[in-house]
Amino acid sequence: MKVIMNLFSRKSKEESAPGWKLFGRIPPKDSGPRDSVQITTDYYAKQRANQIAAAQAKSPGSEVMSTTALILENRPQGLPSKSPEEAEKHKQEYEAMVEAARKKEQRDMKMKKRKLQQQRRQEDRMVAAANTWNKEILPNWETMRHTKKVRDLWWMGLPPNVRGKVWQMAIGNELNITHDLYEICHSRALDRIRLIQETKDAPGSPESLALSEPPSNKEASLKVIKLDISRTFPQLCIFQKGGPYHDLMHSLLGAYACYRPDVGYVQGMSFIAAILLLNMDMADAFVCFANLLNRPCQVTFFRMDEEMMTAYYKTFEDFFLENMPQLYAHFVSLHITPNLYLMEWIFLLYSKSLPLDVACRVWDVYCRDGEELLFRTGLGILKFYESILIKMDFIHAAQFLTKLPEDICADQLFKHIDTIHMTIDKRKFPAVLAYYKDTRGESNS
Repeated sequence: MKVIMNLFSRKSKEESAPGWKLFGRIPPKDSGPRDSVQITTDYYAKQRANQIAAAQAKSPGSEVMSTTALILENRPQGLPSKSPEEAEKHKQEYEAMVEAARKKEQRDMKMKKRKLQQQRRQEDRMVAAANTWNKEILPNWETMRHTKKVRDLWWMGLPPNVRGKVWQMAIGNELNITHDLYEICHSRALDRIRLIQETKDAPGSPESLALSEPPSNKEASLKVIKLDISRTFPQLCIFQKGGPYHDLMHSLLGAYACYRPDVGYVQGMSFIAAILLLNMDMADAFVCFANLLNRPCQVTFFRMDEEMMTAYYKTFEDFFLENMPQLYAHFVSLHITPNLYLMEWIFLLYSKSLPLDVACRVWDVYCRDGEELLFRTGLGILKFYESILIKMDFIHAAQFLTKLPEDICADQLFKHIDTIHMTIDKRKFPAVLAYYKDTRGESNS
């Protein structure tokens, strides 16, 4: 019994001894009770000290810390040591690498500063232009729209806050569509969609009869709209189901399919509708949408009128040869024809082919110049990438033209568009196009 008591007493002495570390004893920490405020204060003080130390380490005078500094180290034991000449050479190489890193950092800082300055200048220009449009041009639209001042300002791109107004006034309303007519078409589209949903799987139902309707009535294309909307500007996440513009887009496209049952909905129309909805309200967007698609060029491409499309393609090729003969010859040798890439560009007014901001600027000038600008823009794109395209084979050129780079700059593109001459032997674009249209008529007769 005494032995057991001694054993426990010895154990208790060991437990009261200072704490153990892995390799030896350490004295216990003197940590008195601290409240939460003190702990938080100490934590942030330590964080600030670390940040100051890190900033001092990254000061402009500090050397670049990286594995490149290993070049200055001596060789490990067992290997011949460096000669003085070799050590001096390594020192110079290291200093050159450090200097190159510093210059690159300086270039990056200058480029970042330059981009920021350009962005500020662009914002200032847009603010000034918006004031001019709102106070001078829009109140006197009919008298000023064709003046050189307005056309020059127009070419630079419309400010976002007046873009919708200018588009509406420039596109016009030759079809005399009213907001009431839109409501009627919208209501009919809703009824049609409801009918499709209710009779989805019923044999012999009105839906199955609608599918067998003659080609002149394409209201049944309403079923395709929902599928196509989800593929419209997916990176924005606003037109997909649950997004703020999903129902608006569906309503506009459905209303148009009922307004023009002879055309219905054609895949890709959603991109044009999307750009309009981003710049104006629903009813105005419907008016502009219907009038845009009623223009001769758009009617040709949406109806797939091959004879008229050929006239447009030949007109484009003539100006292609006039402006870029070397690239034209290269395309001919590769058998790259305009219908390979130009169709989607014109078909969707570049809304799918170019970045959204660039496409909107193309629309700005399209509202000013009409269909000629669409073909001039196509030539401007080819001019922009001429040095790249002329080195490509068929496969790479076709892939490039059907999926243009996403980082294309609007200002740079329009500089190239500005260099395109739309005159051949004193004949302008309308005259050349009229010639091919007349030739088409003669060949048919």
